[in-house]
Amino acid sequence: MKLQKAWLLVLLLALTQLLAAASAEDAHEDASDTENAIEDEEEEEDEEEEDDLEVKEENGVLVLNDANFDNFVADKDTVLLEFYAPWCGHCKQFAPEYEKIASTLKDNDPPIAVAKIDATSASMLASRFDVSGYPTIKILKKGQAVDYEGSRTQEEIVAKVREVSQPDWTPPPEVTLSLTKDNFDDVVNNADIILVEFYAPWCGHCKKLAPEYEKAAKELSKRSPPIPLAKVDATEQTDLAKRFDVSGYPTLKIFRKGRLFDYNGPREKYGIVDYMIEQSGPPSKEILTLKQVQEFLKDGDDVIIIGVFQGDSDPAYLQYQDAANNLREDYKFHHTFSTEIAKFLKVSMGKLVLMQPEKFQSKYEPRSNVMDVQGSTESSDIKEYVVKHSLPLVGHRKTSNDAKRYTKRPLVVVYYSVDFSFDYRTATQFWRNKVLEVAKDFPEYTFAIADEEDYGTEVKALGLSESGEDINAAILDESGKKFAMEPEEFDSDTLREFVTAFKKGKLKPVIKSLPVPKNNKGPVKVVVGKTFDAIVMDPKKDVLIEFYAPWCGHCKQLEPIYTNLGKKYKGQKDLVIAKMDATANDITNDRYKVEGFPTIYFAPSGDKKNPIKFEGGDRDLEHLSKFIDEHATKKSRTKEEL
Repeated sequence: MKLQKAWLLVLLLALTQLLAAASAEDAHEDASDTENAIEDEEEEEDEEEEDDLEVKEENGVLVLNDANFDNFVADKDTVLLEFYAPWCGHCKQFAPEYEKIASTLKDNDPPIAVAKIDATSASMLASRFDVSGYPTIKILKKGQAVDYEGSRTQEEIVAKVREVSQPDWTPPPEVTLSLTKDNFDDVVNNADIILVEFYAPWCGHCKKLAPEYEKAAKELSKRSPPIPLAKVDATEQTDLAKRFDVSGYPTLKIFRKGRLFDYNGPREKYGIVDYMIEQSGPPSKEILTLKQVQEFLKDGDDVIIIGVFQGDSDPAYLQYQDAANNLREDYKFHHTFSTEIAKFLKVSMGKLVLMQPEKFQSKYEPRSNVMDVQGSTESSDIKEYVVKHSLPLVGHRKTSNDAKRYTKRPLVVVYYSVDFSFDYRTATQFWRNKVLEVAKDFPEYTFAIADEEDYGTEVKALGLSESGEDINAAILDESGKKFAMEPEEFDSDTLREFVTAFKKGKLKPVIKSLPVPKNNKGPVKVVVGKTFDAIVMDPKKDVLIEFYAPWCGHCKQLEPIYTNLGKKYKGQKDLVIAKMDATANDITNDRYKVEGFPTIYFAPSGDKKNPIKFEGGDRDLEHLSKFIDEHATKKSRTKEEL
C-alpha cells in the first residue's frame, strides 16, 4: 500500500513538471509572438514615415505634406504651391489647368517644381502659410512665400512664376506706409482719409493681420483718389502709442485731415477695402427736393436726421459733417440747403432736425426734435443729441439695429408677430399702442417691440417659448439680468404691473445655468450662471475668468495652460482662477462682453464693474501670469514660497 502511494506521488510530480514545461514553452511562444507583432508594427510605422517623407507625383504634380515639405524645398530656388481641399469644387475644376502648368514649368530651363498640398491633412503647413480658402496659390522664393493674386490660368501663373524665378527678382516694396514720430503728423494731417495700424512685432494677431493689411493697401492704392494705409510699431514709437491711447495690439484708427475716428471694420482684405471705401465717401447725403423728405416720413423705417444749413461753406455745416463722421456706421445722415425744405420742417437755417417716420409717431411725443447748430457747436454735442433723440417712445427692435440702438438699460421688450407690411400694420400698431400707454409713464426706461421669430433664441432663454401666449414681455437690466413676465393675457395693465414690480425690485431674474458643481476644489474654479455673482463679482477677491465654448479649438488648446496657471496661483487665497462655458450659462453682468472664444477678463477686487480684458499678448503661461501680476490688487505668497 505504501509502495502504491509512493508511485502515485512520483507520477503526479512528473505530470506537474511536464505541464510547467509546456506552459513555459507557450509563454515563450507568446512572448515571441508579441515581440514579432511589435517589430511588425514598428516596421509598418517606419514604412509609413518613409511613405510620408517620400515625394510622390500625381499627373506631373508633386505631392507635399507636413513631413516632407521642408526637406524638399530646402535647396529649391523657386517652387509653385497649391493648397487645396479634396472636397473643394474650385480645386477640382482647377486641377487639369494646374497639371498643364506643372508640365510647362518642368520643361523650363532650369525646371521649376510644381507641388500641391492637401491643406485639410497638412494642417501645420496650412497654418504656417495662413491658408483660409481653397485653392490658395503661393510661389516659394528662397523659402519666402509670395502670394499669387492673379487669375487661375496657365498663361498668367506661368508668367508670374518665371518672373519670380529670375535671379535678380526682389519682392516689390510694401504699399503700407511706415510711420514714425518724424513723419506721422505730416502724412496724417495731409490725408483726406488714412487708416493707421498700431502694432507690436511679437503680437500674434498683428502677424495674422499683416498680409491681409498689405493686400488691402495694394487694392486701395489703385483707387482714384487712392486711400492710404499705414502702420506704426507701437513698441518703438511709444510717444505715438501713448498719444493715441493704444493699449492693445493691433489697434486700428482712421484719420481725416488729422482728426481721429474709430475703426470698427473687419480685419481681412476685402472687409478692410469695402469698409474704407464706404468711410471715404461723404458722411451725409444732400436732400434736394421736398418729395424726398415726404417719402422718408411716409415709408421710412428709421429715425430721419436732417441738417439745414446756408451752404457747404457754412461753419455749422462743417461741424455737422464732423459729427456725422463719428456716427456714420449707426445712422444715416442727410443735409439740405433748401429754403423750401426748411419751411416744411418749420425751422430756420443752422438747425439739426430729428423726426420719426409716421409709423413710429405718437401723441405722447413731439413730432420732431430740433437743435441749434453753429460754427462753435462741438461735434460731440451734436453726437450726444442724435443718440439721445434717435429712438421713438416705443421703437422696433431688430437684429440689424439691436447692437447699435438698443444698448441702454433697463430695456422693456414686448415680443409678438411684428409686421409693418400693409396687411398686418393695423394689428402690429394695436399692440404697440398698448405698450405706448405704459412707456409714457416710465421715461427712464427704454421700450421696444420685437418680432418673436427674430428673437426666438432670446424668448427661449427667457422660458417664454412655450408660454402659450401670443404676446410675451421681458425686461433686460443694466447688470445683464433678464426678467420674464408671467404668461397671462396681455394688455396695458398687466404690462404696467410687470414694470412697476421690476422698479420696486420684486422680480426674480431668469438665469440660464448649468447645475452648480458639487465638487469645485480644482485649480480652476468652474463658474455657472447661478454662481457668477457669488464667484466673479465677489468684491473681496481678484478673479481671472475665462469664457469658453466647448467646441472652440483655441479653447481646447488653452485648457492645459490654463490649468497650469490655476495650479501656479492656487496658494493665493485672495485670487481665483475661473472658467465658464459661455454657451450654456448666462453672464449676469453686461460689463463682461464676450464676442469670441476664448475671452479672458481680470475682475479686480473692489472694482468689479471695470473688468480688464486680456488682449494683445500670447495666451501662454508667461503672458497670462504677467497679466495677473500687473493687475492683482491683493498680493499674497504662494504655498511654494511659504
